[in-house]
Order: sequence, then structure tokens, then C-alpha cells
Amino acid sequence: MDEKVRGLFRAALGLADPWTVAEAVFSAKEGRLELRLDFPSGSRFPCPVCGAACGVYDASERDWRHLNFFQHDTVLRARLPRLDCPEHGVKTAEVPWARGGAGFTLLMEAFLLALVQGGMTPAQVGRLVGEHDTRVWRVIHHYVEEGREAQDVSEVVAVGIDETSRSKGHNYVSVFMDLDPAHRRVLFATEGKDAGTVERFRADLEPRGGDPAQVAEVCLDMSAAFVKGVTEQFPEASLTFDNFHLVQVLTTAVDEPRRAEARTRPEVKGTRYVWLKNEWNWTEAQREAFNQLRFSKLATVRATHIKNVFQDIFACSEAQEASALLKRWYFWATHSRIAPVVKAAKTIKRHWDGVLRWFDSRINNGAVEAINGLIQAAKRRARGFRSERNLIAMIYLIAGKLDFALPGVGGATHTK
Repeated sequence: MDEKVRGLFRAALGLADPWTVAEAVFSAKEGRLELRLDFPSGSRFPCPVCGAACGVYDASERDWRHLNFFQHDTVLRARLPRLDCPEHGVKTAEVPWARGGAGFTLLMEAFLLALVQGGMTPAQVGRLVGEHDTRVWRVIHHYVEEGREAQDVSEVVAVGIDETSRSKGHNYVSVFMDLDPAHRRVLFATEGKDAGTVERFRADLEPRGGDPAQVAEVCLDMSAAFVKGVTEQFPEASLTFDNFHLVQVLTTAVDEPRRAEARTRPEVKGTRYVWLKNEWNWTEAQREAFNQLRFSKLATVRATHIKNVFQDIFACSEAQEASALLKRWYFWATHSRIAPVVKAAKTIKRHWDGVLRWFDSRINNGAVEAINGLIQAAKRRARGFRSERNLIAMIYLIAGKLDFALPGVGGATHTK
């Protein structure tokens, strides 16, 4: 090989002594470029355990898939040395272009992660680079696990909890998020939606520098399992029940009489989204339909007024004012003679302190819901994930803000 070409490839790969490019073999028929790397006889390498310069015990050939050379698959082939360390025995040397045991170079792995984070599914990435998606998933899992181990969670004080489904049915994953506006990242995701998920979150938090006693605020829905888990595992934390889920309870209470009245009252038919949507999201036709019915005595209309007034309470500036209005609202709702509304009001009453806590904590799970939207979009693109483990890895990749400390690809730097 021409010395200038050898030097060009060596520089492009970032090789340092004693590594050199011994040969480049290109096959136009196979669309493949093979760069053969080697080292001179007598070379010494640092022991991967202690760093001492060691002689080579033996070597065996290994291949690593590299970034394509234009449209051609590129493979690095090298004799991988095993070292004879006086202190630690025979150890496999580390190479500068790949991590130990990997089948891809570091640049190739960075490229794969960048494609997935950019919106492609692992299956699409696999097809693009001509690899099975299981190899792409191995890369994702490795860097997610490594990134989480290095993540500092020592300043976490406010946490949001919500669940998302892997697929239709009851395959749920619970997501725990740092609500600090400076971070807004997923801290932990785990299978299930029971109290045990909170216990697993606490166990995951401590080894990474987190202090459970430091968690002062937790925002969640009114799930009895989550409430039990937080009370047991974070006894010093105050609970704030998420506004969105509170209103969702009342939205359900509106929909039940709407469905009942739609069977006998023709003016209610076809108006479902008038009652399910907030007024600022109405179309002109929906606004007109509401205005025609707003002064009627329909249970659907009365239930909607009760829901809207409950939402308006959150415009209060302090808990004392909100508490007085909430008591008056509760009396109205429980005397409405609309069974679903009475039931919803009593549910809110059982969680009274957590409802009013919002006026002090001012936290909600809006960021968690936004992340859930990204997760659902990823699920639709992938047409679901084969396992909860894959879904959890994708959640961390999308919203964990992990530092993978990989070389840049196409101008990109470390992934955060």
C-alpha cells in the first residue's frame, strides 16, 4: 500500500503507535472495504487492569464493522493481542477503535445511536446498515446501562410518577421523572404499576448518589398503589396529585351521563368531543353546539359546568383561597344528583390534601405526559416493542439525558 494512503487511513481511524494500517482490500463486487490493521513484532501494550506495558502472549484475528466508505460496507480486521502481565496473567488488550467485546467500532456505535435518537427504529437502522436489529439493540442496551451508572442524581428533590403501556392490554411500565426544570429527565423506568415500582426506584436511586430523604415532593395520579409506595418509601415527601389526572376523573364523570342521554336526546348525539375537550380547543361547530345546549337542564351540561368550575379553582393564588372554593364546589358536586359526578367528587375528597398541595408545590406531571407522548410515538413507529426491557431502554434513550461519551458523528458530540 502507498505510504500516503496508509497514513491517510491511519489518521482517519485515529490510530497511534504501535497500530498501523497494513493493507486495504476493496471488493467492488461485494461492495466491501476491508482495512487490515497490525502492529510490529515486539510491540508492547498497556495491561487493561493495571496499565503496565506488557509483551504480547498471542493474537487472534477479529473483525469490527465500521462506518461505510461512501456506499460500501467497511470492516476493520486486526490481530487482537493477548498480553502476558506479570501481575494479572494473560489479558486481552484494549483497542482504541472499539470497546471490549463489541462487534462495531466506537464511531459506528455512535452513528447507530444517533440514528435511533433521530427518530429511526432499531429495525430501520438495522436495514439501513445491513445488520440485524438485535445487534442494534445490544448497542442501545450497553450504552443506556453505562450512561445510567455514570449519571449523578444527588440533587433530585422533586419526582413525577406515571405509567405507560408497552402494548394493548395490561403490560405497563412505570416512569419516574426528575421534575427540576433544569433537568427534566427520566430517572427510572420499571415493569408494572404497583407499589413495588416505587421500592425499586428507591433502590435504584441510592447507588447513583440520590438521597431518598432529600426527595421533598412527589407528583402522581390517585393510584392507590403509587400512594402506598410513596408513603412507605419516601415518608418525608409531600404528595401532589396531578391536575391533569384530577380533571380526567371529572371528564369521565361527564362522559357517563352524555352516553346515557345520547340514547334518548337527539340534540346530544354527535357532541362527544364538545364535552371531552377544553373550550379553548373547540372547533367553531363544537362551540356553536355547546352554546345551543349550555342553558339546558341536561345532566351532561350540568356535569360539564361542575368540571369547568373545578378547573377554575386552580387559578387561585394560594391554598387558603382554593380550600374555601373547593369546599363550596364539593357541596355543589355532591348535591348535583348526578351519580358519576358525586362519585368523582368523593374520590377527590379522599385525596384532599394532595389536591391542595399543588398551591404550594406548583408541580405537575406535564413533563411526564410530554415524555409519554414521545414514547407512544416511538411505539407507533416501531409497531410496538418485543419486550419491556426494550421499551425501557428506549425511554432512557429518548428522555434520560444520558452522557454516552462517544466520539462525534457528522458534527455531533457526546449524546446528552
